[in-house]
Amino acid sequence: MPAAEYRPLLMRANRLLGSALIEHNLVKFEDLEAANERLLEVAASGQVRQSSVLSILVYEKKVLREEDVLHHVVDDHGVGVVDLRGYDVPEDVRKELDLDACWATWSVPFDREEDFHFVATAYYLSPAVRTHWEKKLGGQIIWQATTMDIIADFLDRMTGERAAENKAAGRSSGTRAPFPLAGSGPGSAPPLAPADGSSPPLSTPGGGVPLHFPVSSANKPATTH
Repeated sequence: MPAAEYRPLLMRANRLLGSALIEHNLVKFEDLEAANERLLEVAASGQVRQSSVLSILVYEKKVLREEDVLHHVVDDHGVGVVDLRGYDVPEDVRKELDLDACWATWSVPFDREEDFHFVATAYYLSPAVRTHWEKKLGGQIIWQATTMDIIADFLDRMTGERAAENKAAGRSSGTRAPFPLAGSGPGSAPPLAPADGSSPPLSTPGGGVPLHFPVSSANKPATTH
């Protein structure tokens, strides 16, 4: 499906995430208002991949740390943490990934066991995101928190793999990066890095989830809530 069809989902996901950030006292109302205005500007310019209120608050406005959001999700909602860079996603799950929906919700279904689906997300606090995947996947979802740069890195790799598979099969790719960013692609730097070139606030020296979190990178998440 064209990425444009996911615009309503993307905007709703961001709107409800913003409301949750206010509700949990993670940002001030005036800061969220400014971020929402910026979000509309970015979305109107067609930069759908960068249309993230969380990214704007963290990297542009610098009024929120993604680490604080992750701590809140882990401590107050009992959600575990997963680092997709070290996770062996089953082939059948990889093939069924709807990349447009993943970008719109900053979430990735990464495993399945019978009626249980494992979903990594940077947008857990958005009810619109949780509702979308509950309806789409059916069964029960075990949510795992992660960061925007880890989600972006994973989806870029999936896009690259599909393009390579299509090329090898002698057909044009139908899985181009739906929300393109200049210089993005497999192996590129995380798209959400600060403009000054410093590491994202949640990064270890190599990027990603900080070492003090109970990260699961084996074949099953360490915690299941």
